[in-house]
Amino acid sequence: MKTIRRAALAAAAGLAMARSPEAQAQSASLYGAAETRRPLTLTDSSWMYIKVEPPREIQLNDVVTIIVDEKSQLISQTMLMRLQRTNMDADLQKWLQFNGFGLSAAPMTNGDPRIQALYNLQNMAQANLRSADGLQFRIAATVVDIRPNGTLVVEAHRHVRDNNEIWDASVSGIVRREDVLPNNTVLSEDVAELSVDRREDGHMRDAWRRGWFWKTLDRLKAF
Repeated sequence: MKTIRRAALAAAAGLAMARSPEAQAQSASLYGAAETRRPLTLTDSSWMYIKVEPPREIQLNDVVTIIVDEKSQLISQTMLMRLQRTNMDADLQKWLQFNGFGLSAAPMTNGDPRIQALYNLQNMAQANLRSADGLQFRIAATVVDIRPNGTLVVEAHRHVRDNNEIWDASVSGIVRREDVLPNNTVLSEDVAELSVDRREDGHMRDAWRRGWFWKTLDRLKAF
């Protein structure tokens, strides 16, 4: 009897499940069911999101700031060793003498003059060179040309005069648009065909620059 009752209950449960609609899981999202809500984005779901404005298109004659930061380091080690040995053994057998307005052979009455010499040269030099320098400044450059592929040709000039002190700086090169940072600056390491010329003149420069005499001695290097 119990077996028949269990079979009847199972058949009734199967019939009820067949007639009921498809079961759905509950969604705990504040934005509603997945099939009814819009795709989640930062613009719609974040209270702290601030949309970043796209960078302005750089045009001809616009101004960009070039950050010049150039560093160089040189380490050189040199060692030179030179040995030279020369032997000379000379015998003078004939010589000339003046005879009036002409020349004639000179008699060797005391024998043939003879020279014998030995020359030894030993030279050894060892040098260590370590050099490091840097150049760092900022300068505003103007876009003077735009290449067909979109790269920018920039050029900058600066002339500063303070009484007798003068500072001149010039920078030029080629920059890709994507290398210009959002703050409208570009690093010198990203500038192709970079040319930097910086000069100083005045009392401060005169205090440490070399004169023409020392420049001449350094070029000749007699010793």
